[in-house]
Amino acid sequence: MESYKNTFLDSAVESNALKFGEFVLKSGRKSPYFFNLGLCCSGKIVSNLAEAYSQVIINSNIEFDIVFGPAYKGIPLAAVVCSKLYDLTKNDPVLKEKYSKIAYSFNRKEKKDHGEGGIIVGANLNNKRVLIIDDVMTAGTAFGEAYDIIQNEKSIVAGCVIALDREEKTPDSEFSALQVVSEKYKIPVLSIVTLNDIIHYLSDKADDETKIAIEAYRTVYGAAKI
Repeated sequence: MESYKNTFLDSAVESNALKFGEFVLKSGRKSPYFFNLGLCCSGKIVSNLAEAYSQVIINSNIEFDIVFGPAYKGIPLAAVVCSKLYDLTKNDPVLKEKYSKIAYSFNRKEKKDHGEGGIIVGANLNNKRVLIIDDVMTAGTAFGEAYDIIQNEKSIVAGCVIALDREEKTPDSEFSALQVVSEKYKIPVLSIVTLNDIIHYLSDKADDETKIAIEAYRTVYGAAKI
């Protein structure tokens, strides 16, 4: 795997954002692993996280103007990724030109009716190309809400980057949420790591019981390929 993926997974395990055992998901499925990006909250871990997101973005060549973080977990992500993009590219004239002016914004859960008002905080989204940053994508509902907010601001959603693609089928299809969203909205949806990356990462780190449990879970819930 690319080094940033290993660093990201090391950080996720160190912070307990990625845990192994038996967990009941919101969907009701019993999963042998659980991921909670909210636990990536120390300075070192956040810096590693931001670098991983940034590397995916730079490698993707997606053209965009604004990094958008849906409330709530997406808010700090948008800020640190915007900053890290600048840090990683400031010494490269070509990349600096592309990323030094990238700004970020996020939404309020409730529209503000005083002061500057509105639902958007940060950069103005009007007539901009927007990249959505979030933690995970389970059914695509949260993405749809963010998409509608951005559309209402007369902007274009250029793509989406999340931390983990569980590569498992949604309750109502044979495909993953990333596949469904990408196909429905005709945009690239990328992740830092996938379930396959986790399995590769665990090959020389986990006990056989954990590896067997994850493979069994993938056999039952693994998404079809488009």
